[in-house]
Amino acid sequence: MSTPPLPHAARGLWLAVVLALAGLALVLLGTGVGSMGLENLWPALMDAQADPAAHAMALQIVWDIRLPRTIGAWAAGALLGLAGAVAQGLFRNPLADPYLLGSASGASLGVASVLALMGGGAGMVGGARAAMAVSVYSSHWLVRLGLTGAAFLGAVLAVLLTLALARGVQHTLRLLLAGVVVGVVLGACTSLILLMSPDSLQAMQAFLLGSTGFVGWTACLLMLAVWLLCLVAAWLLARVLDGLALGEATALSLGLPLAPLRAALVAVLALATGTAVAQTGLIAFVGLAAPHLVRAVVSVRHGRLMLLASLMGAALLAGADLLARGLMAPQELPVGVLTAVLGGGYLLWLMHRRTAAGGLL
Repeated sequence: MSTPPLPHAARGLWLAVVLALAGLALVLLGTGVGSMGLENLWPALMDAQADPAAHAMALQIVWDIRLPRTIGAWAAGALLGLAGAVAQGLFRNPLADPYLLGSASGASLGVASVLALMGGGAGMVGGARAAMAVSVYSSHWLVRLGLTGAAFLGAVLAVLLTLALARGVQHTLRLLLAGVVVGVVLGACTSLILLMSPDSLQAMQAFLLGSTGFVGWTACLLMLAVWLLCLVAAWLLARVLDGLALGEATALSLGLPLAPLRAALVAVLALATGTAVAQTGLIAFVGLAAPHLVRAVVSVRHGRLMLLASLMGAALLAGADLLARGLMAPQELPVGVLTAVLGGGYLLWLMHRRTAAGGLL
């Protein structure tokens, strides 16, 4: 006698528990993966009496470098997964991703502009013009804060420009096309700046390829706080996404004020994406693939999908960060390249399976 399948609510709960435990396991595992691959620091951490110097060094490595980096990767993945679920529900398109409103191109333009103004160094290369541009009281973390602020400001301004071109959020197709146009134009502006300031190209690569290597505790706390805020807001706005999934006419018949609710969803999308991009650079496919992976396991409404997509995105990026550190140690792969390869391969497989079954993605 076969066991009856679990209802969707129970399956969703089990998936949430599994993803939460997987995220915790990846964070713990992240304390053991360093520049030389898998390095077990737990004996030195546990036995402080045997070698106090080794204990202090292991504690500093774990607390100052590995733990914030791993938690930061988890938080950035959670933000991107949440933003991907919001974007796909808002545009009613399974191929929508968090960068659809031009936020990625705006963030890139902001970082490229700051690097060009500072002579291309910005604390990463350390050129003479960068030293002149930055105050004598500044330090590496202050320069990173400047790049982070430029990326976030550029992402927000790009979304505002998209909204202005689309004349609001009333028409999702116009909003989608405006986002594509803004992304192309701002991407061209970024390329022009890098062409005029070739010294900025090397420092820009870390942002364009995506990296969690610069994430510290301040960035972790910021991303976690923004994730909780956006998660609560998205959960409160989930009803409008459920209504839009049935069609705009159905959503209007439910008495939903679509214009302000769409504006609130766009604000959640922009805040989550801009915060993640500002801290880790451009990381592809996490926001696009996370909701797909959740839907492949369980069919839930958008309220539960937000949480599950967040946890899925967090696990994906935390796992990709571990692979990026350990696959070619001591050389480190850009985590954005790894997520693009893995996410692109998954979506190609998904397209092939759906096409063979006679359906679309």
